[in-house]
Amino acid sequence: MKSNIVFLIALTVIFGACNARVSDEPASNPVIYADVPDMSMIRVGDTYYMSSTTMHMCPGVPIMKSTDLVNWEIVSYAYDKLGDVDAMNLENGKRAYGRGSWASCLRFHNGRYYVSTFSSTTGKTYIFSTDDIENGSWKRHSFEPSLHDNTIFFDNGTVYMIWGAGRLFIAELKKDFSGIKEGTQKVLIENASAPAGDNIMLGAEGSQLFKVNGKYYLFLITWPRGGMRTVVIHRADNINGPWEGRVALQDKGVAQGGLIDTPDGRWFSYLFRDYGAVGRIPYLVPVKWENDWPVLGVDGMVPDTLDLPASKGLIPGIVASDDFKRDQNEAALPLVWQWNHNPDNSLWSVSERKGFLRLKNGRVVNELQQARNTLTQRTIGPVCSGSALADVANLNDGDFAGLCAFQRKYGQVGVKNEGGQKYIFMISNQSDTPQEIETVPLGQNEVYLKIECDYRNRADIARFYYSLDGKNWKQIGNELHMQYTLMEHFMGYRFGLFNYATKSPGGYIDFDYFKIAGNTAVVD
Repeated sequence: MKSNIVFLIALTVIFGACNARVSDEPASNPVIYADVPDMSMIRVGDTYYMSSTTMHMCPGVPIMKSTDLVNWEIVSYAYDKLGDVDAMNLENGKRAYGRGSWASCLRFHNGRYYVSTFSSTTGKTYIFSTDDIENGSWKRHSFEPSLHDNTIFFDNGTVYMIWGAGRLFIAELKKDFSGIKEGTQKVLIENASAPAGDNIMLGAEGSQLFKVNGKYYLFLITWPRGGMRTVVIHRADNINGPWEGRVALQDKGVAQGGLIDTPDGRWFSYLFRDYGAVGRIPYLVPVKWENDWPVLGVDGMVPDTLDLPASKGLIPGIVASDDFKRDQNEAALPLVWQWNHNPDNSLWSVSERKGFLRLKNGRVVNELQQARNTLTQRTIGPVCSGSALADVANLNDGDFAGLCAFQRKYGQVGVKNEGGQKYIFMISNQSDTPQEIETVPLGQNEVYLKIECDYRNRADIARFYYSLDGKNWKQIGNELHMQYTLMEHFMGYRFGLFNYATKSPGGYIDFDYFKIAGNTAVVD
């Protein structure tokens, strides 16, 4: 109870600070305190658009919109499903955790928007295009092989693609985006990491190419061994070289991104920072031009504040509460939601019971990561909570359903049916072996569930609660020490609504609502 009161006080203080900042203070870094990595950004008129990575989540390649570089909202996705393959469907023992699609590149050319990305899961390179980035449908082009961390670039009537890590390649693309034009592939830069030294842990990758005043600027990230994530920029007068490179930023590990300008002529570099369990969080640094080089930061450092409008918070643009009530013309799910892997659309509904999300289970699995139709959205820093009201009357024997803090080392709070008796449970996968930490008999069909996440000073703690009346909350199980895992999920923790069967399929859970609370504040 004490930790719950402290958490609520923290939320209140942060909300108050953020409200004051909106009216009295400038923007602060990070500009988004949530997992939005591998950004690619463009400006069209006075509107900015940004794509990002969400890997195994579907729909994929989120497109976000802003008018001030700070306050963003999700407006679209480049695809509903990456591919109808076992790994994306969580079938036949296969899965796409930490893979899916990575590191997209967003461009605007001759009135049309383009997003390129790649996938080791399908072994393909993708280019999606639309003439209406906010409301239009996306045309899909794909070809083999999968070109790592590629950047698409339109220049003088030719479409180029640059890709690779350490050793970078360039090629022209066919006009119909069906593949690489024969005879055009070559090495662009033999050792793009070289400006950062010769003891490199991560070869220069994350290519994003820009053309400013007739010169070409290639932004990359590299990581010297024993050092930090570093921005390297290569410059050339011709896209085919020769290229000269330099270290552009080494501070706080803020790296990987590119350039963006404002309508009034200012320049910024958009980058991100690995920040523990909340994920990889976006930063902006001011850019000045000296001798035709972009100079990043303030005296080489990432500033805490920016000469931009203050953040109004990430709710409801990046994350949002949902009462699952839908008008006839509304989408079934708001864009803040993403499924873990491809959903089975026959096993979920917001219309079978009006005002509720119904999740059915369609097969038998052993644990959460094998379950289809786990519906997720980001957690946010520095503190946040996600809560839900669930009707568990229709769980079958062996069913587990509820709310989770989702990553490889996940935690769950929910209800299970065991031999006809329902129990509230807390499961921890802290040790990579799911352990049922605590169970409490449940004598009613409605139960309130809540998870609180504390990312302050990288505490990375999740706590789990339940209530029988929505007013009096009881903590259950252990605290989860959230960990960002690179080799598996490779993304920040998410809230997830789940339902899976361990004995026989056919049971379902109805969620009345999901509520999220929290806001952004300056990090150390």
